[in-house]
Amino acid sequence: MLTARENFYQAAKGLNPDRYANQYEALRLALNVSMFHSASPAYGQENVVNAWGVTNSFPIGTPGAFPVHNPDTIVIKDIEHWQDYVHAPSLDFPDEEWAQLKENVYDKVDTNLAYKTSFVAPGLFEMCHHLGEMVNTLENMMCYEDEMHDLIKYLTEYELKLAEQICSKLKPDALFHHDDWGSRTSTFLRPSMFEDYFVDAYKEIYGYYKSHGCELVVHHSDSYGATLVPAMIEMGIDVWQGCMSSNNLPELTRQYEGKIAFMGGFDGADFDTEDWNKDDIKQKVWTMLDACTPKAYIPCIAQGGPGSIYDGVYDAIMDAIDEYNVAKFGIKPEEIKRSPVQYEKKGYM
Repeated sequence: MLTARENFYQAAKGLNPDRYANQYEALRLALNVSMFHSASPAYGQENVVNAWGVTNSFPIGTPGAFPVHNPDTIVIKDIEHWQDYVHAPSLDFPDEEWAQLKENVYDKVDTNLAYKTSFVAPGLFEMCHHLGEMVNTLENMMCYEDEMHDLIKYLTEYELKLAEQICSKLKPDALFHHDDWGSRTSTFLRPSMFEDYFVDAYKEIYGYYKSHGCELVVHHSDSYGATLVPAMIEMGIDVWQGCMSSNNLPELTRQYEGKIAFMGGFDGADFDTEDWNKDDIKQKVWTMLDACTPKAYIPCIAQGGPGSIYDGVYDAIMDAIDEYNVAKFGIKPEEIKRSPVQYEKKGYM
């Protein structure tokens, strides 16, 4: 029987998993030192300014923090002079901080059972609209192409410097990278525009991680994104985490089996609600598992990390997957070699 890590890898690569991989059982997400030097709101906290100058709030009842944009808080006041407003924070941190994080977090992961997975957020598109506001950013991509290309190049250079620090000092064997590229029903950019702005940049970033010890790249975008899958494959993404049920996952898993895996399907709006119940979750989970294939699908809550807004939802999904694996593959959860589940009940970090 495969361990949780072995089974996750088999699913990610379209090989021969012996059951459905179960949510984040094989990923141990861990922060990097830069995140400790950039303020982030706690659950329920408002108007916290991070190292980039972005103001964020984390409202109660939501899975994560999000920027607050008004004329006073928008960082980029004028895209034609973005260099006057955007200043990347320093990555010059004491070696002792990296060493302490590695010793206390990364080195404690049992890599026979799970990946020691560096968590990086936000990504390039999110950084653009965090700094410049969503509508402004989309308009700028249509009207100020040179400026937006230059901004993305600047952000990419920062990400590569961060990647160098993470890989050399923490030595992860997987990457979990956030960048939301759509809503529940559509992408934010048409595929040709998305490819123009982001494919080469991410090929460089993800290529660096893979050439420096990361076996898998897991990219989070809890959204519709089926039309971007060819671009994801070109970027070097092994697992698209956050894919919502609106993507027709049964069709996608069969179309792209062996090229990319799909990790998600359980949208918060359908699962992570105040009136949730275990029987309803089990029925929804089993319906999706019946329709997909474990060679390309990793059932998971769509949000970008282990946990749920409402207590018990994440565990109920995990139990339903375990029960399916018993019924369909004869594999009991107590027989699976996996480390304890790691998650927060509110949000994902």
